[in-house]
Amino acid sequence: QGAVKRQALYACSTCTPPGGEPAGICLACSYECHGTHRLFELYTKRNFRCDCGNSKFKNLQCKLLPEKGKVNSGNKYNDNFYGLYCTCKRPYPDPEDEIPDEMIQCIVCEDWFHGRHLGAVPPESGDFHEMVCQACMNHCHFLWAYASQLAGKKIKISEQIFLPALTKVNSLEDEGIVLKVEESEEQKKEIKKESGVEHQETKEEKQTEQFNEPSTSSGSDFLNIYDYCSKFLQKCSVETAKTTSEYSFCKLKELQSKQFLKKDTATFWPLNWRSKLCTCEDCLKMYSELEVQFLTDECDTVLAYENKGTSDQETERRDPLMDTLNSMNRVQQVELICEYNDLKTELTDYLRRFADEGTVVKREDIQHFFEEFQSRKRRRTNRMQYYCS
Repeated sequence: QGAVKRQALYACSTCTPPGGEPAGICLACSYECHGTHRLFELYTKRNFRCDCGNSKFKNLQCKLLPEKGKVNSGNKYNDNFYGLYCTCKRPYPDPEDEIPDEMIQCIVCEDWFHGRHLGAVPPESGDFHEMVCQACMNHCHFLWAYASQLAGKKIKISEQIFLPALTKVNSLEDEGIVLKVEESEEQKKEIKKESGVEHQETKEEKQTEQFNEPSTSSGSDFLNIYDYCSKFLQKCSVETAKTTSEYSFCKLKELQSKQFLKKDTATFWPLNWRSKLCTCEDCLKMYSELEVQFLTDECDTVLAYENKGTSDQETERRDPLMDTLNSMNRVQQVELICEYNDLKTELTDYLRRFADEGTVVKREDIQHFFEEFQSRKRRRTNRMQYYCS
């Protein structure tokens, strides 16, 4: 399948001992090709392709896919592939470490860290969803602007943040119907100029109407006011859209304009915090340069991976007979259940004879049973049916 978006990985210290090139193997190869070897569990890694049997393994050929590329250049490796974790570069579990401590995975570098080596006390279990370690916070410096708003806090579903600052519009005047809008001196001059031209045009239109056809003064005034307001509002909407596009589409710039603190610590983030990151063109380019494009992908999270596994297991456990029944009407359901019970009863009686006699059930015996069963079924369905008048 190539590089899998996220999968469980292992490192084999038997095939790739310390001092050699790091390599990772998938779950299937850990069973099929390295069943008796000493393995390190790496939990999950993103965008990784199994190395089993490639040039990093001198005396091993993959049993599942013998023909493989020599190297997987897209894979990323760290000390985890040698069974070492955290900034202390110790194994887990560590027989020399007597301090009970949990290990937390950084979602950027995907290394595992002791809670006491993060520079900050982790929140209580369940109060955060993901962690970014100290080194990755320095690498992804832009996250500090978000940290004051998101890190260590729970996001409410109804919470609206990063709202654009819109131009204020006051209420309408009683008769003049003039909108008071915050505007620059240049905009005022343009509006005065346009209003003067418009006023001159309306006077000419009035004179023309007086000569051509009779009309009420109230109707003419209404049309003039309506036309003026329409053009003025159109101009205001263009200016407002221009201001909004320049100001609000980059959430990061909005946050960076405010004061925020940078610390030499890890940060802890709540559920769905990734959806709050800016996805404007400049920010997407920055993510690409920092090689952290995955931060805007909600499906990249370990929780999404676990939920997918749970969903797949539920699908596998689902009874195909019940799925078929649910797609039928009641009459079809009753008929299928009766047929299933007949098959179950006759097959049980048929196999019991072999058990009583102590003989082996062969393929031919099963084929004979189903042929007889189908024959009896046809005889039943070919009988004459009687209907009440």
